[in-house]
Amino acid sequence: MKKTPTRLADGRELLYYDSRDDAVRDAVDPRPLEPVATTSQIRRDPLLGDRVAIASHRQARTYHPPADQCPLCPSRDGRHSEIPAADYEVAVFENRFPSLAGDAGRCEVVCFTSDHDASFADLTEERAGLVLDAWTDRTAELAGLPGVRQVFCFENRGAEIGVTLGHPHGQIYAYPFVTPRTAQMLRSVAAHRAETGRNLFDDVVARERAEGTRVVLEGEHWVAFVPYAAHWPYEVHLYPKRRVPDLRGLDDDARTEFPQLYLELLRRFDRIFGPGEPPTPYISAWHQAPFGPADFAPEFGLHLELFTIRRTSGKLKFLAGSESGMNVFINDVPPETAAARLREVASE
Repeated sequence: MKKTPTRLADGRELLYYDSRDDAVRDAVDPRPLEPVATTSQIRRDPLLGDRVAIASHRQARTYHPPADQCPLCPSRDGRHSEIPAADYEVAVFENRFPSLAGDAGRCEVVCFTSDHDASFADLTEERAGLVLDAWTDRTAELAGLPGVRQVFCFENRGAEIGVTLGHPHGQIYAYPFVTPRTAQMLRSVAAHRAETGRNLFDDVVARERAEGTRVVLEGEHWVAFVPYAAHWPYEVHLYPKRRVPDLRGLDDDARTEFPQLYLELLRRFDRIFGPGEPPTPYISAWHQAPFGPADFAPEFGLHLELFTIRRTSGKLKFLAGSESGMNVFINDVPPETAAARLREVASE
């Protein structure tokens, strides 16, 4: 992998990731951009103890532009985008409309391909591996920034999820705090260790592999399953069999196998609801150990959570009173049924 850092016209950082060492990335951003001005704040809810990002400047962000005005496509034919190069493999840059900025963290955009009409599932294994390398590199670099406590790599896919740019891309958030979901996992891990003397992540994976009814895919180094208490209609968790705290801990064998299983999962997601259905909207989220004075790495288990809000053909799962008001999920699809369907679509 070759990494080439540069700057956009307003001073934001842009990084190209290439599979070839001889790739040249010297295009200059000629746009007359003013420096980015953000008003991000982090406010703590005194009742729940969680944090809320206040980012009013995001009201002006780009919203569903036509394909020929996409800011994530390469700069071609006299039109200049966020990517000055005429083509690219994987590119990462600071978000122009970040939810987190300055002391409140950092937000980056990850472009998986220059092909506007593709999706992550369309990538080759080599390109998906390059994206994994980029996620890993950004995790390592952002973890070293002062004040960063957690790095979150994720992809939102589909208008139903709220995506405002159709180009295949994801994001990376560097939080200045431990997120509530991770904090809850850590409390559960600590309680399980105190009660059993074992690691909770290890026991969860061992149980799913032993029971087998919810396992969707299994390789030599990774296993994918629908969790026993899945919150979403179709939800799959992908774990490396050797527990590591974050992406930096994956060995070469796990890194080589990951694209094979992950691409297959994404392709199966697009086949869940049968032929003729539009692409399945999903969120794909890497869960990594936080950093900081308390070392959570020895107990945390890196994993990816992939889920869709579509519950059946033409119908979405909305977070209504119980989910939004009390955070008690109600799932219409039994996890065993979801797993069976995801195994079934392998041959479709």
